[in-house]
Amino acid sequence: MLQKSTIQTAQAPKAIGPYSQAIRAGDFVFCSGQIPLDPESGDMVSGGIAAQTRQVMNNLAAILKAAGGDFSTVVKTTIFLADLKDFSVVNEVYGEYFKGDPPARATIQVAGLPRGSLVEIEAVALVK
Repeated sequence: MLQKSTIQTAQAPKAIGPYSQAIRAGDFVFCSGQIPLDPESGDMVSGGIAAQTRQVMNNLAAILKAAGGDFSTVVKTTIFLADLKDFSVVNEVYGEYFKGDPPARATIQVAGLPRGSLVEIEAVALVK
């Protein structure tokens, strides 16, 4: 029977709804979409799209670490943007976190994101 467990870390923001930071199912870790919340204060970071993307990636890094992985174990991400005009900046910051073979990815413009965020990113990782 496939084992499912919840991944939780204080190094990433607490869930702001009825969901887990991540779920491990077998060797896969499914990270919930992260928005640019500071894990300590729970507040949205300021500084525009680059700062928001960096915080999102740092939040994902903390969750991946808690699951026993890192960005090298990520196989798929989805980026949600409030405005596709921010794509090049997001892409540049995102690229700083993936060394070597980057994961498969989709990028989608959406009508809105939680708390007025400019970016949200979810990830799936393979962690043994």
